[in-house]
Amino acid sequence: MKITQNKRLEPIDRVAITFIIFLGLVTCLLVWGNQVCATTEQCFLQVGPRVKNFSWSGKQIGAKDTAFILTFDRPMDEASVAQNLIINPPLPGKISWAGRRLAYTLAAPAPYGENYELRLRGAREKIRGKKELGKEIQPFSSKFSTRDRAFVYIGSQGEEEGRLVLYNLTEQRQKILTPDNLTVIDFNIYPQGDLILFSAVQSNKVNEGFANNQLYTVTTTDKGSKTGEIKLILDNKNYQNLKFALSPDGQTIILRRTNKKNPGKFGLWKLSENGKQEPLNNQSGGDFTIAPDSKTLALALGEGIAILSLEPNAEPIAFLPQYGRLVTFSQNGSLAAMVNYNRDNPELLYTQSLFLVRAGGGEEKLFSTNGSILDCKFNPTATILYCWLTQLVEETEEYREQPYFAAIDLQTKEILPLLVLPEYQDIKMSMARDGLGLLFEQVIADSATEDTSPERRIWLLIPPSTLSESDQPQLEQLPLVGFHPQWLP
Repeated sequence: MKITQNKRLEPIDRVAITFIIFLGLVTCLLVWGNQVCATTEQCFLQVGPRVKNFSWSGKQIGAKDTAFILTFDRPMDEASVAQNLIINPPLPGKISWAGRRLAYTLAAPAPYGENYELRLRGAREKIRGKKELGKEIQPFSSKFSTRDRAFVYIGSQGEEEGRLVLYNLTEQRQKILTPDNLTVIDFNIYPQGDLILFSAVQSNKVNEGFANNQLYTVTTTDKGSKTGEIKLILDNKNYQNLKFALSPDGQTIILRRTNKKNPGKFGLWKLSENGKQEPLNNQSGGDFTIAPDSKTLALALGEGIAILSLEPNAEPIAFLPQYGRLVTFSQNGSLAAMVNYNRDNPELLYTQSLFLVRAGGGEEKLFSTNGSILDCKFNPTATILYCWLTQLVEETEEYREQPYFAAIDLQTKEILPLLVLPEYQDIKMSMARDGLGLLFEQVIADSATEDTSPERRIWLLIPPSTLSESDQPQLEQLPLVGFHPQWLP
């Protein structure tokens, strides 16, 4: 008599059989479609190349974002990529390669307030050792945007008076950032535009003067509150804070301070990001500007410009005795515009000369004037210098200077007057980081009364696209009343 035994499959056996059947079906399908691959690499190559990563995908970029990276999953034919890469709206630039990575460097900052789309299709892969091109890339598209055009000013009328106001030019809306119990004196904007450093006094103590101001920060991001988030950075218990400047990288504050107990003891101090306060123990001097490298500053000493380190007790780096004033730096710090008052030149007495000074050494005289050099700003690519100047009007017996706006081509040194402004007073300009235009204030002296301050208008000046006499700038008075407008980065 035979005894039979039923064998039951173990779970692992069932999984193995299922997997074998699945592989068999896949193999049959590949054979049927004539798609059998000899190797894994060969199978991989049956599919067209693709973009693995786009560094600006879904991001909001600013003027400091000068290049993006496209990474491919295999070597590409460079010419076909360049021919088929489309950015809409167009952003002129230059392509460079490093293996499977493409770098696209913009010729100028991307205009703010725009939405962009990058598309690539029709490019082909490069097959090693073969002249003919490989498969066509899988279609790729991605979107990115630039920051809104926005600026901050100090209000001078109504509920805005003495307060920081953020105006979004892209969306045509504004927001008061600081509370009404603080009267703002001056401010600097942090490099990301999300924070502002400002000096202010209590509004109920304005009559006591501005010498006892304190330093604060305020946020610019909209979190639904009526004002930004305020934080006290530096008080005035032991020192009077006379002037301050924020380094371009946002990590250091330089101040001129006076000891309240010993007013004769004053000088420059360094306030680090961690809150540490240190005297620089060098020249106290006059006006100062932190250089774009965030490591040095230019200090006017009366008889020249000193270049100093931001490190305490450091020896001066350089001294430029021929210049009496630093007007501005280019954004990358490679150039500076400086004024020579021509005190040592009998032929040019009572004139001013503007010089272009290079960081690596060398200088070029741009022009001389019997008027004044009020302010200048480089465009983002440092190819044009825009200046507010005055010219002495000699036809009248009364001494009078006529202000005008001019553009200087830094390659040809040609000076093109663009605009005459009838009334002016202490004009300071702010250049948009994307190069759109310049903001400035105009103080109308005749508008002052016994009870009110002079009217302050804010203007937007958009320079012409080309420096030719046929092209004229656009000048627009903005519906705002305030002063010291500064573009957000």
